[in-house]
Amino acid sequence: MTSETPERPVPAVPTATYRLQLQPDFPFAAAEAAVPYLASLGVSHLHLSPILQAVPGSGHGYDVTDHARVRDELGGEAGLRALARTAREHGLGLIVDIVPNHMAMAPRHNRALWEVLREGPDSPYARWFDIDWEAQGGKVLLPVLGHPVGREIDRLKVDGDVLRYYDHAFPLREGTERLPLPQLLQAQWYRPVWWRLARTELNYRRFFSISELIGVRVEDPEVFEATHATIVRLLREGVIDGLRIDHPDGLADPDTYLDRLHAATGGCWTVVEKILSDGEHLPPAWPVAGTTGYDALHHVDGLFADPDGAAELLGHYRRFAAPQTDRGGDWAATVRRAAYKVITHELAAETARLTRVASRLCTASPDPALRDRAPWALRTALEELLVRLEVYRPYASTDPAAVLTEEAAAEARQAFVVPEEAEAVDVVRDVLLGRAGQGPDAVEFRTRFAQAASALRAKSVEDTAYYRYVPLLSANEVGGDPGHPAVSPEDFHAHCARIQRDWPATGTVVTTHDTKRSADVRAALAVLTECPRRWAEVLAEVTGTAEDVPDAQLAWAAWQTVFGLGSADPGRVQQALLKHVREAGLFTSWTEQEPPYEEAVERYVAEGPCGAPGERMAAFRAALEPHVRANVLGTALVHLTMPGVPDVYQGTEGEYRALVDPDNRRPVDFPPADADAKAAVTAAALRLRARRPEVFGAGASYAPLRAEGPAADHCAAFARSGEVVTAVTRLSLRLAESGGWGETRLALPAGRWADVLTPGREFAGHVRLADLFSPLPVALLERVAEPAEQG
Repeated sequence: MTSETPERPVPAVPTATYRLQLQPDFPFAAAEAAVPYLASLGVSHLHLSPILQAVPGSGHGYDVTDHARVRDELGGEAGLRALARTAREHGLGLIVDIVPNHMAMAPRHNRALWEVLREGPDSPYARWFDIDWEAQGGKVLLPVLGHPVGREIDRLKVDGDVLRYYDHAFPLREGTERLPLPQLLQAQWYRPVWWRLARTELNYRRFFSISELIGVRVEDPEVFEATHATIVRLLREGVIDGLRIDHPDGLADPDTYLDRLHAATGGCWTVVEKILSDGEHLPPAWPVAGTTGYDALHHVDGLFADPDGAAELLGHYRRFAAPQTDRGGDWAATVRRAAYKVITHELAAETARLTRVASRLCTASPDPALRDRAPWALRTALEELLVRLEVYRPYASTDPAAVLTEEAAAEARQAFVVPEEAEAVDVVRDVLLGRAGQGPDAVEFRTRFAQAASALRAKSVEDTAYYRYVPLLSANEVGGDPGHPAVSPEDFHAHCARIQRDWPATGTVVTTHDTKRSADVRAALAVLTECPRRWAEVLAEVTGTAEDVPDAQLAWAAWQTVFGLGSADPGRVQQALLKHVREAGLFTSWTEQEPPYEEAVERYVAEGPCGAPGERMAAFRAALEPHVRANVLGTALVHLTMPGVPDVYQGTEGEYRALVDPDNRRPVDFPPADADAKAAVTAAALRLRARRPEVFGAGASYAPLRAEGPAADHCAAFARSGEVVTAVTRLSLRLAESGGWGETRLALPAGRWADVLTPGREFAGHVRLADLFSPLPVALLERVAEPAEQG
């Protein structure tokens, strides 16, 4: 960095961040070119996707191969520094996404992993990776072959001291180069095997069920230092200013990791990608600013959903899709069945490793109560407890009994016929709660249980149940509760008050690189909770004219997808729905694909939602456009002015309609070609935050405002520090059907209030909402006079 003073100071705590998805087609130089426009929006920091060396061509950067280097394909460290300089000249800092949990399982690009495969457990890098060397005969299982090794052996080629298989390359153990191929394979520290063996035989920890990502042991101080040295140096040199931590739940000990990170970085602004289940709160001991914001997403979305209409919509869904849904459409039951499927199928290897640790612990324990436990009984107890967890994992700094409840244990015991064998549940639970078991095996057992729990929750809820239970697709979002999609204004205000009190600098989001639908698509879908009968009638029309419906659940999801998207591009819709049916795993899956079914899905999408019948749905959407617009603008304004630090995903300053990745990672233009009402609202709110940071930050206050009159429930409003008022219209279709605002009024705090969105208008006292919400269905007011100044 140069020693030049920036033109505008960069705040230590962001007022707002802007997420950029870096990739070879959008490197640091492209981000640098966008800086003047992004600074003009009013954000304080750019939020960069991972910047360290990754697998060549990676479009996301989470497959890190070298923690010591800034990614060459993005422009290297020189390109990052140039971006930082330009950003500071415009008053912007940089927040960087880092990936502590895993690296790419790509030996030819990952030098540390290459050395481990060459030298085995004696390699100085062996401590980096979470490998169970006691399993698989002390060899690392590499699930890379297209078929069993006997069918692929002729495709394995020795090239000097390298073993090659298509584009894979693996190091050869010293002195084995000249052995005949069968003996050569036996002599390595690894076993290339058929990829299907990963499900049950894998002996390294991975990211969820993705075998291409291998777990990193950052709980080891030396590994932490090696994998964080470059990021810490860039922080200390002022190149970057803060961090987003990817997937802390996968770590062995998130509490200690975050303490160590806090000390290493000097306490820079840091948020964690922690998914909070309903009623769960961030561990208060964590030295972070808060989460990345999925808890905010759930509360903002829910504010614009009608609870009664959502219940009616569920009824229509059950009648429409009952013969082929996941047994009728009950959310809790769907989650439980998905969890059983995932833990016995996709995470079978992880459960097997956990069972090995439990068996070793019980066999070696001096405590008679832990002895004589059959491995199958321990495995059953583990599975039954894991599927009943309603949060992602327990933590060392919180009470594990609140997660591993006695109620869950009582249900788990019912899986056993013999009462004495059911005691395995109590054995497992007592060790997890620290009531029994001591030493390294007990610590490892608790650690691996927590890691397995987080993987199970993510895979069974986010990646399975969300695709099986689809009455309202907008509710199927990370951190959401599809069983209860609506959030009352009272619950929303309670959440905001708690955030302002406990985590005022937490992150907030409504669209990310991981959301299954962008906020604007979800805002459109929420309107369906206000007209469930009309939706069902239109759906009956369009499905009645379409042929070859693969299954009713898919049809429901497909038509909601095109309704939310608005413009039904066949390629994008087909890609999203193909992912949908594979994730659901009901008729096809990623690993057991059924081509006839998938071909039927593609035909149905082309001939139905994206064909002539789609015109009827387009007309239905067009008739609801004013109410879609109210939700889109309301979602944006609430997000940008509620407690916390809002993160604006690339392109979402204007209306942005995207589906699940990779659709939501498409490049965007800077500046955008066209401005719209959402772009104006976004810029006005961000510039206000930048101009009045004291109104929104740690020392600010949050106060709900309650409208008065017959339509009071259709207004959600709050004041920030007595200086800014946000008011939005909710459930606008229901409002219109009931006759509009009438004489419903909002009592503003004392003073005169200028309309930030429509300059030249001022309000005071009890303002009629019909006047306030004209011409826009939202309002952002700034106090311009003290009470004593009013004339």
